[in-house]
Amino acid sequence: MITRKFVTALKTFIGLLIGSCIGTPLYAQTHSHLNTILERGSLRVGTTGDFNPMSVRDTSTNQYKGFDIEAMEELAKDMGVKLEWVPTEWATLIPGLTADRYDLFAGGASLNVARAKVVAFTDPYIEAGTVPLILKSNAGRFKGWADINKKGVIVAVLLGTVFEEQARNHFSQATVKAIEKPANGFQEVLANRAQVTITSNIEAASLVQTYPALAVVGGGTDMRNKRPFAYPVQQGDPTWLTFLNNWIALKKSDGLFQRLEQKWLAQK
Repeated sequence: MITRKFVTALKTFIGLLIGSCIGTPLYAQTHSHLNTILERGSLRVGTTGDFNPMSVRDTSTNQYKGFDIEAMEELAKDMGVKLEWVPTEWATLIPGLTADRYDLFAGGASLNVARAKVVAFTDPYIEAGTVPLILKSNAGRFKGWADINKKGVIVAVLLGTVFEEQARNHFSQATVKAIEKPANGFQEVLANRAQVTITSNIEAASLVQTYPALAVVGGGTDMRNKRPFAYPVQQGDPTWLTFLNNWIALKKSDGLFQRLEQKWLAQK
């Protein structure tokens, strides 16, 4: 619950952060996203709406829900600005940031070296891992990761995602099938066009509830590629990045992320 004392402290922090930058060479060269957002009165957030339960778009209402959706609603409220969603795709996530189409991306983005070369990341707010998804009827065939890395096995992943990179690294003997939206990896498995897909344990927990025919290989006890989730932003804007990092620290202390994990990520 946000208290008046917390809001006052946050506004004071913003003022001090902006004031400390005025008159410096960095401020003269660039106008931080933080300043622009406060002047504009709106926070532009890119999201895909296809990573349940981090970011989900209801096609009938065009509204978003999920872990990161609620986190961004909280961020906009704390900043005292309106929230503006900018629909994007995983394949164009980085170009969207570098082209300044949105101020940050939120929707379950994992931090990796390739992305960090071209965009900046905030401090992590949760950690996830990768698990394989199969049909329950194939549980006897695929008991572990080693059973997947064989000739004749098709692993379907969404083009341009971190899972495509991971699949190629883990399954050199199998056939990696990179597909484009509106198709998805788990749909390929359900349709028997692939035997396996890999995804975050976060999404897998939701998918096996929605589609009882699906199962996580080994019950999800063997997660690979454990990685932090963080919010990507443009490089070269330390004022904006510092503000977001401090906001994350404040909200961790406030218990926001713990509450969101319990609501959206706890397996029921």
